[in-house]
Amino acid sequence: DKRPKRLRTVQDFITGNAKPRNETITERKKRHKRIYKQSPVLEVKGLEKTFRQGKQPHHVLHEINFSIYSGETLGLVGNSGSGKSTLGSCLLKLIQPDRGEIYYSGTKIDTLKGKALKQYRKDVQLIFQDPFSSLNPKQKVEKILTEPMLVHNIGANKAERIDRAAQLLKQVGLEAAHMNAYPHVFSGGQRQRIGIARALAVDPKLVVCDESVSALDRSVQAQILNLLNALKETYGFTYLFIAHDLEVVRYMSDRILHLQNGNIITLDEADAVYQQIRDHQAQKTS
Repeated sequence: DKRPKRLRTVQDFITGNAKPRNETITERKKRHKRIYKQSPVLEVKGLEKTFRQGKQPHHVLHEINFSIYSGETLGLVGNSGSGKSTLGSCLLKLIQPDRGEIYYSGTKIDTLKGKALKQYRKDVQLIFQDPFSSLNPKQKVEKILTEPMLVHNIGANKAERIDRAAQLLKQVGLEAAHMNAYPHVFSGGQRQRIGIARALAVDPKLVVCDESVSALDRSVQAQILNLLNALKETYGFTYLFIAHDLEVVRYMSDRILHLQNGNIITLDEADAVYQQIRDHQAQKTS
């Protein structure tokens, strides 16, 4: 029944740090009022996607409609196969929907070409689920972080990009010396921090977190969630936070979109959707 502004980690318990302050209902409502009086940064209208399994069509997304606002964390929950990752892939323009429209800052993304498309690729980034397979094992951290900058013309030269990479590592709780190491020397939590730094390297506006903490144990999850929230506060990011773990999504989100069999069941304030799902689960087990 509480939402701490910062989750306690194992180190906090060891050192006896005081419990963090909770966000009050008044503070939350005031923040939401500020977020939702803006125009949406991204709008989805009538999105549909079908895959074929042999000769049989499999309808993954049905008439999906929603908006994401600047500075919001929109949670996306649903059972396996509900269409969460497919929806995320459509927003990232990795797959093409069959029908429907996606607007980013008022522009339909299907119409984006050349420099405008490259700008969209830069603005909308992804933090992957698996920190063990999402980093190239043959590249040092320096290359992993500076390559996106090179692609998007960030930094006047190699020295500037390396300096920026070092700063990014510090921001995600690592050290500049880690740039000379390969991914295999890092723990899962450290690898995910590198993945987050890579996403930040191009100054994104909207970050899709697709099960970004599900491969981590609870104590490391808390560290990464604290990091994501701290970065959001610093840079004003907007998150689409996809996860199975309802407790994690409730903690992170302003609103939650609940998908089931490719349909939106509900889209509302995070606590309301959390309670609705919990009540439904209780009815099924009783």
